[in-house]
Amino acid sequence: MRRLDALQAVYPRLQDRIVVTIMGAVAAELQSIGHRHNFFYLQHAMGLASSLGLGIALARPGEHVIVFDGDGSVLMNLGGLTTLARYRPRNMTHVVFDNESLLSVGGFPTATSTGSDIRAIASAAGVPRTATVRTLDEFTRAFDEALAARDLTTIVAKVEAVGPSRYVTDLSLLENRFEFQRYLNAHSRASH
Repeated sequence: MRRLDALQAVYPRLQDRIVVTIMGAVAAELQSIGHRHNFFYLQHAMGLASSLGLGIALARPGEHVIVFDGDGSVLMNLGGLTTLARYRPRNMTHVVFDNESLLSVGGFPTATSTGSDIRAIASAAGVPRTATVRTLDEFTRAFDEALAARDLTTIVAKVEAVGPSRYVTDLSLLENRFEFQRYLNAHSRASH
């Protein structure tokens, strides 16, 4: 399964949800499908997408937060999984695209290429719902089940180590930050 195909498959479900991505291929590919004001591409903060998503999920319990992460990022912040489990935001879905490499910075292998299992680590940390998926059908089914479950879920999607020609978005960090904040502010006012 390719990450881009997985993102395209669930893209229609992202319209009314808060979306945070890690930097690199995930951000570039999601933006290539079509940028939305509710997307925040976390640049220059490898490992912290789930932490940012957790903060938003806790601050906005009535809204669903989706985090698109990568194996390298999760491995840089394994403590983030224990923190997710500790606070257990029932409105958060954490998708980890695992290509077993640091694709965006040269393709160096990660620990998942030699047997480390992010799903098992998340489960052992206390994340209540976890899954590993390998096909597009498995991914979309697990994603839909996570949205319906209304409980913290980590989905590890095993994907090919292929990515875009460029690993950056054409939206500046500050522009994305202010646009995303305006979306959150307007959405907050609309729901009260």
